[in-house]
Amino acid sequence: MILSSEVYKTEASCRKGIASVMRNAPAAVEDQTVEEFETLKHPKYEIFTDKAGEFRFRLKARNGEIIGVSEGYKKKPSCLNGIESVKKNAPDAPIVKEE
Repeated sequence: MILSSEVYKTEASCRKGIASVMRNAPAAVEDQTVEEFETLKHPKYEIFTDKAGEFRFRLKARNGEIIGVSEGYKKKPSCLNGIESVKKNAPDAPIVKEE
């Protein structure tokens, strides 16, 4: 799994969350792991390191809300590949309802 979201109470809310990811997927990347990084406007991906020292990213919508968070990556290039995969695949991804 590349990106996970909050748990939604209704299918309608879940579909709105999916639509938000699809809309915001082409966003720019703000690398918070480097000194004096440039703060970008929303929407954006934020790369950061977690408490375990792994690289993660979060996708923020235009309103600044976090709409998805990645798994942990041991290496930064793998984290960047995760972002590129979301950018490439999310806008046209099929929506599959699991029962």
